[in-house]
Order: sequence, then structure tokens, then C-alpha cells
Amino acid sequence: MAIFKSGNPALSEKRFEASLTGAGTETMTERGTMNKFIFLFFLLMASALLTWKAHFEGVNVMPWVIGSAIVGLILVLVTSFRPQYGQYTVPAYGLVEGVFVGGISAIYADAFSEVAPGLVMQAVALTFGTVIAMYVLYRTGVIKATQRFKSIVFTATAGIAVFYLIALVLRLFGVELAFLHEGSLLGIGFSLFVVAIAALNLILDFDMIENGVKMGAPKYMEWFGAFGLMVTIIWLYIEILRLLSKLSSRD
Repeated sequence: MAIFKSGNPALSEKRFEASLTGAGTETMTERGTMNKFIFLFFLLMASALLTWKAHFEGVNVMPWVIGSAIVGLILVLVTSFRPQYGQYTVPAYGLVEGVFVGGISAIYADAFSEVAPGLVMQAVALTFGTVIAMYVLYRTGVIKATQRFKSIVFTATAGIAVFYLIALVLRLFGVELAFLHEGSLLGIGFSLFVVAIAALNLILDFDMIENGVKMGAPKYMEWFGAFGLMVTIIWLYIEILRLLSKLSSRD
């Protein structure tokens, strides 16, 4: 079933195909998926605000950020391989990622408080604007999730993931790729490319969820669909935050 191909690793083709086997009477709906996404979003915001507050009260939240990133990765793997447990793992993921997002946001806000005091709010606004724009473009058919489109986005996403992994390994050996963090033209261009690919992944996620509904995926896949959207949106937000910080560093 090639219609279930997505650039988002959390919304893999195999997960949706496997869920169609032995599906119960209740099936996945778009409204149910959106309701679960809204619930997940509020969980994320609640823990993010707590971490944000802790940072500005003088708490060192970096260990929280690192810990939540590790736990979040574990929850991503568990949910991806066992989506039927999504009603438990996905809310936990929302809370954990809230700690990560809140901590990262607070650190960026503090670091750029003088040169870009509204950095985080700009990133939030741009993220929401991008999500809405991508949804409108998908619904109106301006951008269609064709097989060629899916292949290009998937390949680009995989390439970015491999590149980030290589950069991480190099950093462990003391080799820094400066353009990943500095506001050079190359660094800004790279960030723009990554933001664009993250945004295009939203099209694949919308298409994946719509096709899951059409194919009668079981009810628990609503949690999986909401989870996949959240993974992409968090990635998009972090990349927009990094892009804005690079642009601010050039002022």
C-alpha cells in the first residue's frame, strides 16, 4: 500500500498496514485524531510552561532537556513499533517533549534576550502559521502527495537525519560544523532547507491520516496519527527557532 508512505518516521507505512489486520468495529476518524492531537498539545504546553518557569527561576534545566530527549526517543521507538499502546505512550510523549521544548525555548530566549527579545514567540507564530498554510495547501489540492512528491520528501528527510547523525559523531571527536550553529549564509541557507523539508512532511502526515481513515484503520491509530503530527511540528518548531537565532546573530 504505497499510499501510506511518509517522510515522517513516526508515521511509517508498515505501522498503518499492520494495523489494518484484525481491525475491530471502531475505526479511525479525522475528528478523533484531531481531538487527540489537541489533548496532546495541551499536555505538551503544560509541561513546557513548567520547564520555562523553572529556568527563569534559576534552575539548571539542561539536565531536564537531555533527559527528556532520551526518554522521548525511547517513547518514539515504543510507539512506532507498538502503536496499539498509543493511549499510554503518546500522552507520556507529550509531557516529556513539553519538558524538552520548554527547556530549549527558555535557553534560546535567555541567550537572545537582548538582540531578539521576541525570538520564541516569533518561532511559535511561524510554526503555527506554517502548519495552517500546509493544511490549506493540502486540502485545496495545491500540493498533492503524489508518489514522486513522497519519494523526494522522504529522501530529503532521511538525508537530513543522516547528516545530523554524522555531525553529532564528529562533535564527539571535537570536530564542529560551524555553519550548523552560526549565522553565515551557508548556515542560514541550510536551516531554510531543513525548515522547508519539515514543512513538507506535514503534507505527508495529513495524507497518511486521511488514507488511514479511508482504509478503516482501528481506533487506536488516532493516537498514532496525532503522535506523528506532533513529532513533525516539534521538529519544525525547533528548526524555525534555530533559523531565527541565526538571523538574529547577524544583526
